[in-house]
Amino acid sequence: MASPDLDDCIAAIATPPGAGALGVIRLSGKGAFRIGGSLFRGASLSEARSHTIHVGTLHDVDGRLLDEVVALVFRGPQSYTGEDVLEFSCHGSPYVLEQVLQGLLRQGARLARPGEFTLRAYLNGRIDLSQAEAVGDLIAATTAGEHRFALQQLRGGISREMGVLRQKLLDFASLIELELDFGEEDVAFADRSELIRLVDHIADRLQPLLESFSWGNAVKEGVHTVIAGRPNAGKSTLLNALLDESRAIVSEMAGTTRDTIESNLVIGGIRFRLVDTAGIRSDPDGLEALGIERTRAELTRARLVLYVFDVAVTRAEEVLADVEGWLGSGCKVLLVANKMDLHPYATFDQFFAKGVGGLLADQWVPVSARNDMNVSFLKERLRDFVLADAQHPDATVVTNARHYEALLRVMESMDAVREGLASGISGDFLAMDIRRAIHWLGEITGKMGVEDLLGHIFSKFCIGK
Repeated sequence: MASPDLDDCIAAIATPPGAGALGVIRLSGKGAFRIGGSLFRGASLSEARSHTIHVGTLHDVDGRLLDEVVALVFRGPQSYTGEDVLEFSCHGSPYVLEQVLQGLLRQGARLARPGEFTLRAYLNGRIDLSQAEAVGDLIAATTAGEHRFALQQLRGGISREMGVLRQKLLDFASLIELELDFGEEDVAFADRSELIRLVDHIADRLQPLLESFSWGNAVKEGVHTVIAGRPNAGKSTLLNALLDESRAIVSEMAGTTRDTIESNLVIGGIRFRLVDTAGIRSDPDGLEALGIERTRAELTRARLVLYVFDVAVTRAEEVLADVEGWLGSGCKVLLVANKMDLHPYATFDQFFAKGVGGLLADQWVPVSARNDMNVSFLKERLRDFVLADAQHPDATVVTNARHYEALLRVMESMDAVREGLASGISGDFLAMDIRRAIHWLGEITGKMGVEDLLGHIFSKFCIGK
């Protein structure tokens, strides 16, 4: 995005394209009430109190009636952007909305760039950077889980966490900076043992945040779930049963799935991105070989694998070979024993020899996808596998990859501080590591720069008398 001109009054249609019952046009910036008021007939918007609603009509520059509307007045800084904000709630005709917008632009407003209202809210201190990102996440939320995490971040969940930790580091960094200023006098302001306790406290607080990313990011992006197995195991039938629709072509002929098929499934507020894949076998050719290559590529990215096998014809040794040989260790696996209608008395203990596969007992899910038998139980297991990584419902959860990377850098800086204290490094090197941690904490919320540290020092200490 180009550098915004905060002196401009910006305008945009704030509701999605297309016809609807209502459509909203928003203005923000200097002259918003004057520009909007030039089209509005009713109360004087320039004199209206903040957070008030006014009924009136909108007219174009030639005086032609455009619509009967409701005008909402928000005076800065108590508005979304921190500036004067005016919103017109119109009827949702695309023609009417476009005519009103063009009238505002002719009166001196500028068309807002994508995200510019939220950018101004950030630049004017109404929200921090993580909250600005949460606005986009909230708009894009399609499940209860995504909505909850976006709302938590928008309400300042991670901002508060980072703010407290950053403030503690700023307090200590300012003391070390003072030591450097008085280096010739050999004065010690910062208690090193207290710094060790602070570093341990920050590391203890960051660790669960880092661990929460696996769960939080899965909920935000959807759990990448691959349905894999040998040919004719019933993978496509299982996909259709899970979705309760005929999404994939089903045939008794082995190898009919030549490409990946993706669909979304929401279970208990968690979105699963299901990928049906070509059956794995050792001697494929032509298009089937290409399909198997895509299967292997999907497996490298999977967070959860549904390994589907025909319980009536597949041997236990084959199942173990597949699981151990090509599913990898970076994802969770459910063993979906399919076609139980053909072998109804098969149990985990009967299928696997004693002592073989014992660690997989809690991953065994018997189903008959064709008859929809136990499919609802499989959905429960899918949800439970994801919830196993969940923390307390009120705990702060990291869902943003940028935040996760920044937290990793903070942990690296804390390790460097701990090692430096153990080796007795000088205060200037210690200060560098602490400043680095402060920078990465600030990058999450958008508060960065040595000005914070300098301002903190001069606000608390009388230096230079």
